Amino acid sequence: MSDSDSSDGSDDQERLEGPRLWVLLQVNRWLFTATILFAVFAILVATSFLELTPLREIVENQDGIEFLFSAFIGAIITGTSIVVTINQLVLSQELGAVGQQRDRMQDAMEFRRDVESTITEDASPPEPAAFLFELVDGVEERAKELEAEMEDERDEELREKIADYVDDATENARSVKDDLQDAQFGTFEVIWNALNFNYSRKIYDARKIRADHGDSLSEEASEKIDHTIDTLQLFGPAREHFKTLYFQWELINLSRALLYISVPALTVMAIMIMYVDGSALPGSTLGVDNLVWITSAGFVVGISPFVVFITYILRIATVAKRTLAMGPFILRESKRDEDLG
Repeated sequence: MSDSDSSDGSDDQERLEGPRLWVLLQVNRWLFTATILFAVFAILVATSFLELTPLREIVENQDGIEFLFSAFIGAIITGTSIVVTINQLVLSQELGAVGQQRDRMQDAMEFRRDVESTITEDASPPEPAAFLFELVDGVEERAKELEAEMEDERDEELREKIADYVDDATENARSVKDDLQDAQFGTFEVIWNALNFNYSRKIYDARKIRADHGDSLSEEASEKIDHTIDTLQLFGPAREHFKTLYFQWELINLSRALLYISVPALTVMAIMIMYVDGSALPGSTLGVDNLVWITSAGFVVGISPFVVFITYILRIATVAKRTLAMGPFILRESKRDEDLG
């Protein structure tokens, strides 16, 4: 397929590469949190070397410790309560009468039967990673069947387009399958690899081939294209379902993390207010006033719940933004065809 009719196969991987996305989607959230907190701590300590009013003088004259850390107590309690409340509202969608739960089960089983009609397995796997693996493998098999059907095609341009389309689909499918083999739901690997499979573009390319060469395609070849599109269409709902489950999973983890961190943070805030004043810890260490060390550390502990919240929400928001449209719609920046304008 020419450049004007298909995305480059490398586009599927390039769209999730780059330092910004690597930080947002791949870096461990606790490492990311620790890095941010350390950077804040280093900036606060380094600021003490500037020609500014010494912290000890501010604390002695303006009671800055109490003013600073008392505000954290209300912020931590309020913020944690709001996040936990939002989490409960999201999870409340999982609650329902037995009739609603039965309808959900029937819809899930119907979707599994639809998938099983396109894959080689008689029963689709229950694990999300294995389920997506079999679905992507089904796309690869349908693409190979389409290529085999075109071996005797006399239209050289059509045969070349089909061959390039199949190469692009199989290359992307194999890359995603390799990474899905060891992926475990609960980690980000399942969603990461689901994002790496560019099914929306493949649906468009298959439909474009059929629209441009409908008169040249045999009935069997047209049927193979339809089967490929049908299999690709199943990938979208599967990815969205697992994405929703992942979001719920992460919101639970976020609530638990904030609950674990909030009590120690509140304790540190109370210690700073009750026992630290302008006369505490006289002297300096490494050329920095000891009061600067302890105040900077206390500030970092105070903002730690907020930073944890940021690191979790950044990943959720990034995934949500990149999966806003389901189906043959591409919202992100990508290589455009001449006929897409």
